[in-house]
Amino acid sequence: MVLAAPLLPSSSLSLPTRTTQVLVDFSNRTTATTIRTRISSSNRSLTVRASTAQNPKDDDDDATPGFNPFGFVTDNPSSRAAIQLPQVPAEDGNVGQMLYRIEDKGREFGKYVVAGRERLRWFVRETGSPDTRRGTILFLHGAPTQSFSYRVVMSQMSDSGFHCLAPDWIGFGFSDMPQPGYGFDYTEKEFHEALDDLLEEMKVKTPVFLVVQGFLVGSYGLTWALKNASKISKLAILNTPLTVSSPVPGLLKQLRIPLFGEFTCQNAIIAERFIEAGSPYVLKSEKADVYRLPYLRSGGPGFALLEAARKINFNNVLSEVASGLTSKSWDKPILVAWGMADKHLPQSVAEEFRKGNPGNIKLKLIEGAGHMPQEDWPEKIIEALRQFFY
Repeated sequence: MVLAAPLLPSSSLSLPTRTTQVLVDFSNRTTATTIRTRISSSNRSLTVRASTAQNPKDDDDDATPGFNPFGFVTDNPSSRAAIQLPQVPAEDGNVGQMLYRIEDKGREFGKYVVAGRERLRWFVRETGSPDTRRGTILFLHGAPTQSFSYRVVMSQMSDSGFHCLAPDWIGFGFSDMPQPGYGFDYTEKEFHEALDDLLEEMKVKTPVFLVVQGFLVGSYGLTWALKNASKISKLAILNTPLTVSSPVPGLLKQLRIPLFGEFTCQNAIIAERFIEAGSPYVLKSEKADVYRLPYLRSGGPGFALLEAARKINFNNVLSEVASGLTSKSWDKPILVAWGMADKHLPQSVAEEFRKGNPGNIKLKLIEGAGHMPQEDWPEKIIEALRQFFY
């Protein structure tokens, strides 16, 4: 058996020119196994050859590059750091080295707020003054991401006179991630109640301008809006499932599969790969680091995502969103700012939703942006929100 995998750039790993042979003798096997590694500085490739004692003549054959066991990472430029070897390994190994390098990233405009009977700790980004005359904009993110995606939009909107709040939902980003069954079970009702507790704790003046984006908890942001219409003056929706026909992404389907979901949720690059899968762009390393960080620090975010994905009833939630926001009883103006290059949700979702109530729903197509237009092209989102909220 031959496994060939490309090594990392020489700046990350010093490559010896000599050939190293390692003989491993498994005494409890009937045949000995020889593992030979050959590292060449000329082609920067690593060849691992394994053979049994009965076929020693095969050991010296040239290897043909084949299956790359690290391809799922190295094929993605922004994820290479996830397995990149440092020149001097950290005491805690490669993951420890990455945490040391990125642990202070991604907390722009952020602070912690403890709220509710269960005293859950939220990580909340805040810009602008609560006393501004223009009012408060509440930004709610989707799964499996975090409020970091709104940082640029928040900064610019507060410069325009708005007070901006963007919490990480419980179980996501830098907020608390309680174990299911111990104070939080990741149900729609509990997400709604926790958000109410947070707004009450922060004494947020209502009505607010609401901005929602994304799957799962993004959808819960819309169902929260339907239950709290009096607290909202205008609603802006960015690439969120809006119709019963909206497709459910493969990641959320995988999480609902027994055992396979438990394995999938512990992938440290789950968030960045999901973002890139829905975008025409590749995340820069400094951005990918932030989306990766919560999943590197512990298994909590993965299991929170797993629990939320298994508790949601997609058909019921999407039916409630579609019927509720297009009904005549919903009289709050709606802006749908839609990234046209979204690979998770087709443009037809936004167009079908608008047809439900064209007099109240304005559709703004964002060319060149994908599933997270606030990350892909924040300038266009800022322009659209300014025009809509003024």
